[in-house]
Amino acid sequence: MKRDEIIGGVILLIFGGITALLSLQMPIGTFRAAGTGLFPLILAIFLMILSGVFLLNIFLKRKKEPGKMELEMETPGTAWNLILFLGTMALATLFLNPLGYPLISFLLMVALLRILGTRRWTFNILLSLVTAAAAYFLFVGWLKIPLPKGWIGI
Repeated sequence: MKRDEIIGGVILLIFGGITALLSLQMPIGTFRAAGTGLFPLILAIFLMILSGVFLLNIFLKRKKEPGKMELEMETPGTAWNLILFLGTMALATLFLNPLGYPLISFLLMVALLRILGTRRWTFNILLSLVTAAAAYFLFVGWLKIPLPKGWIGI
């Protein structure tokens, strides 16, 4: 059983729960007229589901291999990657208003892909541009949700 993976899964589950509780304090609205709390609530629910499935997978895999009780080698940098991941999310939240949603979503995607192990810069930048543009047109263009524009003004 990989202790760092379990700790990371539990931390993400707790983070999702806290985010869900905090988003419920904001107006939710409907899908047609989304309030400020709807998007964080949906993301928190997805985060809790994914971390729950991740933890369940770890425990079920452990039960399938009862004879394999020796300690496994931990992947170096797993805890460090979790700290970088959460720190990047916190910095993105901190700079969302000054830099604006399009730039932050691009920078956040580049950083998270890099932290999670994707090393090809051309792929990272291309995927980040496509993701930021798609998210911008989805939320601002189609759903008409006002997001921070920042110094870019988009």
